[in-house]
Amino acid sequence: MMERMNGLSLDFIIHPGETVKEVLEQHSMLQEELAIRTGFTPKHISEVINGKKGISPSFAKSLEYVFGMPASFWMNLQSIYDREILEFKEEKEITENEFNILDKLKNIVKYCEELNFMSKNNNKVSQIIELRNLLMVKNLEYIAKLPINQVAFRGAKTVEIDIYVLYAWQRICELYADSIEVKADYDIKKLKTNIPIIKNAMFLEVNDMIKELQKIFSECGIAFKVVKNFPGAPVQGFIKKKGNKVILCMTIRQSFADIFWFTLFHEIGHLINEGITNQFLDYTFTDSENEREADKFASKTLIDEDKYNEFISKNNISEKTIDEFARSQNIRDFIVVGRIERDKNNYKLFSNKRLRYKWK
Repeated sequence: MMERMNGLSLDFIIHPGETVKEVLEQHSMLQEELAIRTGFTPKHISEVINGKKGISPSFAKSLEYVFGMPASFWMNLQSIYDREILEFKEEKEITENEFNILDKLKNIVKYCEELNFMSKNNNKVSQIIELRNLLMVKNLEYIAKLPINQVAFRGAKTVEIDIYVLYAWQRICELYADSIEVKADYDIKKLKTNIPIIKNAMFLEVNDMIKELQKIFSECGIAFKVVKNFPGAPVQGFIKKKGNKVILCMTIRQSFADIFWFTLFHEIGHLINEGITNQFLDYTFTDSENEREADKFASKTLIDEDKYNEFISKNNISEKTIDEFARSQNIRDFIVVGRIERDKNNYKLFSNKRLRYKWK
């Protein structure tokens, strides 16, 4: 006996012919009489009742005339049967590779269950079926063939990437964005105007900071969300145009606040330098001119380049002077420390002042 994922066997999927047989018995009517009343052959009636043939729309209408039960009732029975048979066959066709992919995505599955994007179910077959729907593929193996690079990512270039985890993370971003109502259509001019206000958010506590950023970006037509990161998806930021809004998702993968803010303005740099159309941006994990330009935008937006060079040239770097310079630039001290450490390639300088964001 073949088992379905819900514990039922194929024998428990009821063919609508069973209902035709029951109704015949209730009316004390023989199959031959039903054939005469409907205009279908006795062979056709027999094949339907024995589950060898389905109920067609014309036969459903004939049954409506004979028994007074709407054609939609019979067609619905057939539709339910067809769907259950299809699902049963799909479950039996799950490949070993799909179970391996599910194992790679176990942390993603757990996270999606917490977000109610998936139901809580320990049955692996059920999880694969749900993942297929969530990730919009008939077979999880197809993910590897998708043009995953046709989006704009900012991520590590040396860390190993798992294409299945990366794609699933991207879908989570899109699902989050679907639930976020923006206050206006995407407006690049308003985004430029709001840059000083965005910078001010770094002075807030992290939860308040995220809420403030969501509010500011919403006014620019941008659905902003901080999303949990996963091994295999070494991504810090993600942007994509979707309908009348832009998706902008961030992680705190490297935890340091200065990296978070540099990455945020790097993504804003992409939007401002190049704009974004309905076509995906195509520069993922590459050292391209677009990436370098976005880096320059982030650096200059966070810290005035001339003022920074003047500050460094004085050779009087201390916690006190860092605090003073940060106040003059209207930024947090960790931004200055992160810049100094990066420029000097020494990540131990004033490390006590590098704030870390933690995922809760």
